[in-house]
Amino acid sequence: MHDRRIAAKRPPRPSLRRRLLTFLLVPVLGVLLLDAVIGYFVALAYSNRVHDTDLSDQALTLSELISNDAMSGELTEQARFLLEYDPDGRDYYAVVSEHHGRMIGNAKLEGPGFPVPLEVTPRFYDTMLGHRALRAAVMRIPNRNEAGDTLTITVAENLRDRHLRAREILFLTLPMQALLIGAVLLLTWFGVSHGLRVLEPLTARLGRREHDLGPIGEEDVPVEILPLTRTIDDLFARMRNMLGLQERFIADAAHQLRTPLAGIQLHVERYAATTDEAQRAQALDHVHRLAARAARTSAQLLALTRTQSPDLPDHDGMAVIDLSQIVPEAVSMRVHQALALNVDLGYEGLDRPVFVRGDALQVQEVIDNLVDNAFHYAGRGHSVTVSVEDAVADIVLAVEDDGPGVPDAFLAQLGERFFRVPGGDEDGTGLGLAIVESIAERHAARVEFTRGEAGGLRVEIRFPALLSLPAA
Repeated sequence: MHDRRIAAKRPPRPSLRRRLLTFLLVPVLGVLLLDAVIGYFVALAYSNRVHDTDLSDQALTLSELISNDAMSGELTEQARFLLEYDPDGRDYYAVVSEHHGRMIGNAKLEGPGFPVPLEVTPRFYDTMLGHRALRAAVMRIPNRNEAGDTLTITVAENLRDRHLRAREILFLTLPMQALLIGAVLLLTWFGVSHGLRVLEPLTARLGRREHDLGPIGEEDVPVEILPLTRTIDDLFARMRNMLGLQERFIADAAHQLRTPLAGIQLHVERYAATTDEAQRAQALDHVHRLAARAARTSAQLLALTRTQSPDLPDHDGMAVIDLSQIVPEAVSMRVHQALALNVDLGYEGLDRPVFVRGDALQVQEVIDNLVDNAFHYAGRGHSVTVSVEDAVADIVLAVEDDGPGVPDAFLAQLGERFFRVPGGDEDGTGLGLAIVESIAERHAARVEFTRGEAGGLRVEIRFPALLSLPAA
C-alpha cells in the first residue's frame, strides 16, 4: 500500500506526443481567440463604414430639405420623422446659422474640433451628449435665405446599433471559423500521431536486438532523430571498447597468471610434503618470487588496461605540463632503488622549462616503466641515464642504459604485448614497454627503440612540440 502511494505521487512520464500536441494545439486555440477579436474589430469597422454612409446621406438629405423649404425655424412633421426615426436608438440633428445661431434641431450637439469647409461633402467626428457617445456628420452650406450667411448641419447617432451589427457579423462568421479551427486541431492530432509512427520500424529493429552493440545505422532513421541515434552509436562504440578491454584483460590475466599460480601451488605442495628445512626454505623462496611475479603482472595488466580506457582525455584535451620539473622528480624517487641495485642512475636536462601537452601521472608511469626495464635488463654495476632534449619539432624524453642491449633483429618487436627478448630473464612480464607504447599513443607521441652509444638500449618518447608557449 505504501509503494502504491509513492508510485501515485510520481510525476507523469514525459510524452513526445503530448509535448508536440501542446506546442501545436495551444497556439492554435490562441489564434482562434485572436481571430475572434480581430474579426470583431473588422466587423465593427465595416459597420462603422455603413453607418457613416447613412449619416452622410442623412446630412445631405437634411441639407436638401433646408434648401427646398423656407426656414421658419421648424421642419415639417414628415422631415422630422425621417431624421429622428431609429428602431434601435435615436438620431440627433442640429442646424446652426453663422449669423443667427441655432435654428432647428432636437439636441445641442457640440461642434467638431476642426474647421468645417464650405462644401457638399460631410465630415465625420466623435462627440458626446451627456454621458452618451455619438458619431456625427457635419457640413456647411450657404444660407439661401440670407446672403453671406452659412448653415452648419450636424447629424449624429449613438453607437449602439454599430456594435450590435458588429456582434451579429461576428456571430455569423464565428461558427464557420470554429469549424475550420476544429478541423485544423483534428488534422494536427492525426498528423502528430501518424508522424510518430515513423519511429515504429526503428523501435522494432532495436527491440529484436539482444547482445548486439553494433551501430544502429541511418537507413530508417528520421532526420530529426539522427543526433540521438548517432549519440547512441557513440555510446555503443565506447561500450564495445570497454567490453573488449575487459575481455582482453581477463584473457591476458588468465594466460599470464596461470604459470605463476601453478608454480605457487607446486611449491606449496613441495613444502607440505617434506620435513627438510633446506627444501622448505627453497620452496618458500620460489613461492615468494612467483607471488611477486603474479602481483607485478596483475599490476601491469591493470596499468595497461587503464591507459587504454576511452574515458581518459585525448591529446587535445590534456593540460600543458613542464617536463623539466616532472622528469627530475620522477628520477629522484628511484634513486634509493638504484643504490640498492648498484646502478648509476642519472638525469640530463635543459636549464629552462620544457612544455608539452600531456598527463603528468601518465608521464610518471612512462618513466617508471622505462627505468624498471633498464634496471632489470642492464643489471648491477651498469648506468642508466634519463634525459630531456629539445629536437625543435619534438621534445624527446629518453632512457638509455649501457647494458647488453637488444639485438637489432628484435628492436622492432619491442613494445608488443608479452614480448620478451629470447634468452633474457624469464621474470619479466613483457608488458612494461607495451604500457609505454599505449601511453605514448594517447599523447600523440612516437616511441623509438635504438642502440645507445655504449651499446645498451635507448628508448625515446618523442612528444609533439607546442606551437606556442602558455601565457605566464
